[in-house]
Amino acid sequence: MSSRVIPAATRAGQVGIVHLGLGAFHRAHQAVYLECYRQRTGDTSWGVSSANLRSNGALVDAMRAADYRYHVGEYADRNEVTLREIGVIEETLFTGRDAHGHADADAGRDLEALLARLAAEAVRIVTLTITEKGYFLSPAEGVLLRDDPQIAADIEHPHAPRTAPGILVEALARRRAAGLPPFTVLCCDNMPDNGQRTRVAVTQLAAYRDEALAAWIEREVAFPCSMVDRIVPAMTDADFGRLRALGIEGTNAVVCEAFSQWVVEDNFPTGRPTWEVDGVEMVVDVAPFETMKLRMLNGSHSLLAYLGALAGIETVYEAVNQPAIASLLGRYMLTEAAPTLDMPQDTDLAVYSEQLLSRFGNGSLRHKLQQIAMDGSQKVPQRWLQGALSRLAAGADVPCTALGVAAWIRYTAGTNADGSRHKVDDPMAATFAWLHQAHTTPEQLVGAFLALETIFPPALGQHAAFVNQVCGSYRMLQAPGVLATLDELAR
Repeated sequence: MSSRVIPAATRAGQVGIVHLGLGAFHRAHQAVYLECYRQRTGDTSWGVSSANLRSNGALVDAMRAADYRYHVGEYADRNEVTLREIGVIEETLFTGRDAHGHADADAGRDLEALLARLAAEAVRIVTLTITEKGYFLSPAEGVLLRDDPQIAADIEHPHAPRTAPGILVEALARRRAAGLPPFTVLCCDNMPDNGQRTRVAVTQLAAYRDEALAAWIEREVAFPCSMVDRIVPAMTDADFGRLRALGIEGTNAVVCEAFSQWVVEDNFPTGRPTWEVDGVEMVVDVAPFETMKLRMLNGSHSLLAYLGALAGIETVYEAVNQPAIASLLGRYMLTEAAPTLDMPQDTDLAVYSEQLLSRFGNGSLRHKLQQIAMDGSQKVPQRWLQGALSRLAAGADVPCTALGVAAWIRYTAGTNADGSRHKVDDPMAATFAWLHQAHTTPEQLVGAFLALETIFPPALGQHAAFVNQVCGSYRMLQAPGVLATLDELAR
């Protein structure tokens, strides 16, 4: 294996960006672009304060112990890796909540420090990678989930927020009271029109506190959209072992593919780094790129996740090397996803489809299907359902999407085809478990799922041909099984 190491630039910078969501993706994507910017310019004014809001105080502490430095292993294939040392993160913080917003032993540990940092004049941008469920929006309707216990708690106790929208509202309220301009809020999560959805979450929550504050946020705060793309699997012992063999120690490192893309709406009233020189595409309208990635890459990933998991397959690499699955992905991308896209004239979606299949087949990455399968209730509407509605309205058929929906419904039962159990990690997992217990036939079960208007638009759930396709696919997944079903679909 050939490798090269790129050391970090000089540290001791000023914090100009706060990031919410100190996970592997942030460390392998946004932080890498900022590191490249610092190395190129020597400008240390855009250092990052990165906060974990839930679940992983250990990572925050490990980053502190390592003086906030870590390595990213970028794998082009099995024989070529670039090792980047990242030093642009200047501090890490933890608010002490678990995935459900419950307090842990460190409850509120760094909350005040985070709010103070967000209210500091030097901070001009806040970026977020908190997953779709972190915005507390109804997946189908895109409105704030007012009755969610965590949102209700933020409404009742706005000065001690638990959620990312609550933290942003409190920080913006402090800046407004101090006469400071607001920071720009840059969502980097996989949601259509993600800047506007973030604006909705923040302004609707702010309105419960103070209508004037909500109006100020609506008027003064920029919420640009963005599209992010890089495959960053969850780290395994094998990944850490590969890095140790290359001389990289520590638990903060991440591995990812060599490919990386970031498309950002250029709307930063108080300034930004000159990202475009380092490969970020600064554009007027992100929507075409965002929709392309959601429906083609993320939609294909979800097909891999649910069908592969049911077939007992563990990783993306193993799944895409099944000819029947690779054929399904190609058919889905070119006949169901691509026709719904309105792209710039020079975009070749057939080439993009081939590139995605090649990236999925990177044998250096051990991207677990279980990781992709998480939070399906939040992902399915953006990845599959809006495109399906568009195709059905045009009189077309969507057999691949119907199969995907059937596979997802079957996956939520918590067992794969051979009866092995898996965890259903989803905000609606309890609802899904009840539906599987309450409905005994495929028709009843599929009907009950498609009636969930928080996920499925009524026009889709009531579309007879689509419902029949999902039911038929569900029955086939039960017997004769996943691969036989794919062979039948290919005929």
